[in-house]
Amino acid sequence: MRNGVASPMLVAVVALAVAAQGADCPRFRGPAGDGVFPETGLLKKWPEGGPKLAWTVKGLGQGYSSATVANGTIYVTGMDEQKQGYLFAFGLDGAPKWKVAYGPELDKRGPAAAGTRATPTADGDKVYLVTGLGKLVTFDAAKGQVLKTVDLLEQFKAGQAKFGFAESVLVDGQKVVCTVGGPDASLVALDKNTGEVLWQTKGLSQGPGCCSARLVNHNGRQLILTMLAQGVVAVDPGTGEVVWQHEYPHRAGVQPNPPLYDGGMVFISSGMGTGSAMLSLAESSPSAAPKWAEKTLDCQMQGMVLIDGYIYSTAQSGNKGLVCLEWKTGKAMWNAPAVKQGVVIAADGMLYVYGQDGTMYLAKPNPAAFEPVSQFAITEGTNEHWAHPTIAGGRLYVRHGDALIAYDIKD
Repeated sequence: MRNGVASPMLVAVVALAVAAQGADCPRFRGPAGDGVFPETGLLKKWPEGGPKLAWTVKGLGQGYSSATVANGTIYVTGMDEQKQGYLFAFGLDGAPKWKVAYGPELDKRGPAAAGTRATPTADGDKVYLVTGLGKLVTFDAAKGQVLKTVDLLEQFKAGQAKFGFAESVLVDGQKVVCTVGGPDASLVALDKNTGEVLWQTKGLSQGPGCCSARLVNHNGRQLILTMLAQGVVAVDPGTGEVVWQHEYPHRAGVQPNPPLYDGGMVFISSGMGTGSAMLSLAESSPSAAPKWAEKTLDCQMQGMVLIDGYIYSTAQSGNKGLVCLEWKTGKAMWNAPAVKQGVVIAADGMLYVYGQDGTMYLAKPNPAAFEPVSQFAITEGTNEHWAHPTIAGGRLYVRHGDALIAYDIKD
């Protein structure tokens, strides 16, 4: 480089590096944890039979965790017949890089199926994972070596979660934030390198709701938002102070859907008839007040997305299928029973709905009516269609039991 002018080669390398960074999805339900993936240039319609299959890998074992993608590597978990959990790493071409055992995983518990639950969170040169039995495991991202294991239940005197732990941890700077549910320790933050306790939520001893916490910015202040067994809570990420909490009980204590936030309002939804609610946050004082509630949408564990002032998700009760709600009022704009229950995510202005019957839908977000564009059936893999798909680098990654399937969806 001379006279301040970069060579074409250097420009190309920098552009590729920026593109690769932007294509990463290092955690559950997208970089922001809101189900919206920041991809562009994707197909607006799929060919008959679905988008082009890039590759399929099998042999993951039992599990319902999503894939995460970071620095040219795909991470996903699985459990073998001896109930041993594994973290797998694959290249973007589907070639295996390594797999490492990290300890026992959760067998079937009540209605909860056996297998790995939590999606790994990648951060720099490390990957973090909470097992179904409540252990926080830190891995070397390149080598697959287990660097550290912290027994959260033992350290914080917590009980085992009713249906096992299923959150994907939040990494915020130097902190790894976990939902433990112990005395004065509903949430805790550990130093991501040493495991030292940085804070815990004093005065909050509510059990976990299997929810993956999100970090949002409200009027210039960062807040950690998550669902616990009996409601939604906002925590200061720097100190662990409980900023506000709102009671919103679920009869089984399972509330895995990360809250949505926009314009000073927080949206929550839970299954088994619990329904949906909107909270309005005060501009100056740390408080939250109910704004509206409705029962059409009772999302069980499939997640919600917000697009252009409307919420899209699927309901558990009453065969209502895909539901569209107005963000400001909670008005049910429509529902599409044909879609059934399924995971909802979004990218490049389109909805992706992965039904529990194995059908993958591509639809335009339209508050006037359900507007499907394409669909195809996921035929590879085993057991339930429960895992949340991931979109990264122009690929749609679908975990279905024993298999991870990659589709090319770049236009």
